[in-house]
Amino acid sequence: MIYKQVQVESYFRKPASEIKAVLLYGQNEGLIDEYTKKFVKTVSEDLYDPFATAYLDWDEVKADGGAVMAEYNAQSLMSVRRVVVVKEADNNFTKTLEALLENDKNDNLLLLIGKQSLNNKSSLVLLANNHKAVAAVACYEDREENVSSSVRAMLAENGITYEMPAFSLLCSRLSNDRKINVSEIEKLITYVGTKKHFVAADVQAVIFDQAATGMDDLCFDVFSANKEKAISGLQRLINEGEEEVQIVRALMRHVSNLLAAKALTEGGISDMEAAKKVLSKRLFYRYDAMAAQLRIWKKERLFDVMELLYKTEKDCKTTNMPVTEILSYTVLTLLSAAGKLKRA
Repeated sequence: MIYKQVQVESYFRKPASEIKAVLLYGQNEGLIDEYTKKFVKTVSEDLYDPFATAYLDWDEVKADGGAVMAEYNAQSLMSVRRVVVVKEADNNFTKTLEALLENDKNDNLLLLIGKQSLNNKSSLVLLANNHKAVAAVACYEDREENVSSSVRAMLAENGITYEMPAFSLLCSRLSNDRKINVSEIEKLITYVGTKKHFVAADVQAVIFDQAATGMDDLCFDVFSANKEKAISGLQRLINEGEEEVQIVRALMRHVSNLLAAKALTEGGISDMEAAKKVLSKRLFYRYDAMAAQLRIWKKERLFDVMELLYKTEKDCKTTNMPVTEILSYTVLTLLSAAGKLKRA
C-alpha cells in the first residue's frame, strides 16, 4: 500500500505488524538513507547486529532469489526479530517478493532499497502499492514544507537556535535533496560551534545557494540550450513518475511567460524588467536567465514552439508511439533550436 509521510512517521513510533515488507524508491538519496536507518531501528537499535540484521545486494544475489528467501525466513539464534535489507532492488525482484509474501510465516521485516530507475509504472512499485502487507514509500525531492520541517528537526536535535530571518534564508538556500541538505547543515553547525546559535550572516558565510531542481529547471535549461542539464533533468522527472503531458504543459507555461514578457518589452521596458514582472519573486535567481532568453527568442519563433508543444501533447494522447519518446524528441528539437539561436 502507498505510505505517505504521516504513515511512515506513525510506523516509526509504533510499527504495524501487518507490514511484512517496505519498498523505498525515488531520487532523494538522503531521505532514503534516513528512512533506511529508521526502519532498521524499529527492529534493532544496532544497525549492524549480526543476529538481527542482514544486508544483501540484489545485483549480487538476483541469480538465486532463494538467498533472499533464506535470509528472510531464517530464525535468529538469539530469538529476536530480524530485518533483511536488499539494496538495488529492481523489477526482477517482483516475482521473488510475490513468492515471499505468499509463503510468509514469520514476523521478520524485509526492507527493499529500490534502484533509481524505479518509478510509479515499475512492476515492483505497482506490486508494493497494491499489496496490503507492503509499504511503498516514494522518496522524491522534498517540497518546501518538507525542507523546512526536516531542517528544523535536525537543528533541534543538535541544540541549535536561530533568528527567524536566518532560518528562512537557510531554507531558501537549500535544495530539494535531503542528502545535500544534511551536509550543508552539518557545515553550518560546525561553523557556529559552541555558540549554538546562528544569524543571517552565518548562513551567508557558509551555505551556498542551491537552486531547486524540477520542472522550472527543465524549462530554463531547454530554452537556454543547456543540453546536458536538460536531458538529465528530463530523465529525472520521468523516473520520479511525472506524467509526460504535465511536462509538456510546464514547457507551454514557460513559453507563455516568454510571450508575456515579449509583449512588455514591446511596450518599451527592458528585458530584465520584463523578466521581473513575469516571474514570481521566489524565482528571483531566474531573472538573468529569462532576460537572456528574451534576447535570443523572437516572438514568431515562440509561436512556432507553442504550436509544436500543442502537437506534442496531442500526439502523447492519441498516437501509439511511446509518450516518453515523443516528449524526448520535442525536447531535443527545442534544444537544437535554442543552440542555433545562441550561436547566431
